[in-house]
Amino acid sequence: MNRAETPSPAPAATERRLRLLSCNILAGASVQRYSEYVTRSINAVLPGRSKLDNLDRLAEVLPQFDVIGLQEADAGSLRSGFLNQTRYLAEAAGMPFWSHQPNRPMARLAHSANGLISRLEPSSVLDYPLPSRIPGRGALLARFGEGADALAVMIAHLSLSAPARAKQLGFIAEVLQDYPHAVLMGDLNTEIRSAEMKHLFSRSSLVPPDQSTPTFPSWKPRRALDHILTSEKLQVDKVWALPQAFSDHLPIAAEIRLPSHIAPRPARMRR
Repeated sequence: MNRAETPSPAPAATERRLRLLSCNILAGASVQRYSEYVTRSINAVLPGRSKLDNLDRLAEVLPQFDVIGLQEADAGSLRSGFLNQTRYLAEAAGMPFWSHQPNRPMARLAHSANGLISRLEPSSVLDYPLPSRIPGRGALLARFGEGADALAVMIAHLSLSAPARAKQLGFIAEVLQDYPHAVLMGDLNTEIRSAEMKHLFSRSSLVPPDQSTPTFPSWKPRRALDHILTSEKLQVDKVWALPQAFSDHLPIAAEIRLPSHIAPRPARMRR
C-alpha cells in the first residue's frame, strides 16, 4: 500500500460508519453526449489540461468519503501525460493511502488501472486477474483487519460481454465467500437483475440493493451499471449517485454501518 505525499491529518472520528465511493473516471476524460466518443476520440490517446482540471474537480469531492474505488484510472501513459492518476487524486485530495492495479497496457499509449484511495490503512491489498477471453481485466481486494473480523472491499471493472461477466462474477463470488463482511464496488457493466448478477447473489453473501441507481450515461443516466454491493451482515443506510459528472459514468456512493467489532479506525500516519 502506498502513502500519499501530502496527506491531511486523519480525523479522530469514532462512528461505526463508512462512506464509500466508486467512480469510472475514463482516464480523466469528460464526455457529455454520445457523439463526443467520436468527435473527441483524440482525447483517448493524448493528454490535456482538461483532463487535469477534471481530476482536480473530482479531488475536491473525495475527502467526503472514507474508501474510494476507481476504474479506468490511467497508471501512467501517453494519454495521461505519464501521470499515475490514482496517486495524483490521493495527493490532491489529501487522502493518506492509495494503491492501484494496472491492467491491459497498450504500448505506451494507454494503461488502465483499478485504483484504491483510502482514509483507512488496509492490512493488505491483493490483486486478482479476472477470467476473460482477452486478458486484462482485474479485481483489487483491500482488507481492513484480519480473519473473520476483516472488512473486505473489492474493486472491479467487468467485461462488456455477458458470458465473460458471468465467469468474472463467479470468480469474485468464490474469493469473497471467505469474508462475511464484504463490499464489491465498481463498473460491473450490467444491471442488477441480469442473469449473471443473480448468479453472483446465489453464490455469495452479497445481497441485491433495495433499488437500482442509474449512473450511465452521465449526462442522462438511464442504466444502473455501477454498483456498491454489500454482504448481508453489513447495513446500508443509503446509496446515491453524485450529481457531478467526471466522465461518462456518474460516481455512485454509499453509507454503510459496520458491526462495532469490525469497525476499522483511521490509522496514524506511519511507514
